[in-house]
Amino acid sequence: MNLRGRNKVSPEFSMSSMTDIVFLLLVFFLLTSPAITPDALDLILPKAKGKSTNVQKASVSITKDGAYYVNKERVSEYSIESELKAALAGQEEPTIILRAEEGVPIEDAVFVMDIANKNNFKVVLAVRPN
Repeated sequence: MNLRGRNKVSPEFSMSSMTDIVFLLLVFFLLTSPAITPDALDLILPKAKGKSTNVQKASVSITKDGAYYVNKERVSEYSIESELKAALAGQEEPTIILRAEEGVPIEDAVFVMDIANKNNFKVVLAVRPN
């Protein structure tokens, strides 16, 4: 006891509660981060230095083998436009997140961009941070 009759709190005791809080926050963020990720396939995207946006209206993914997906659902090349119109119906600023896997021919990405341009959809190209 010190002169005033109180016990001193050891620094180890106060740090243990801080470590518990940090650990709980880490677990919380690990559990909630998959819920934050947009509806998308696990693709290897090309790298870029720019920032990506988190605003998501509809997602179009193109794999190396030429498969097209609209919001995780595989669609044929010919039904992409109708699927996008249905997904973006009633949106003020219809936006497509274009996720073309690394190695996809540029023609496939341009095909989706042409559909977006024809329907006045905004296109955001998803990339991996550099």
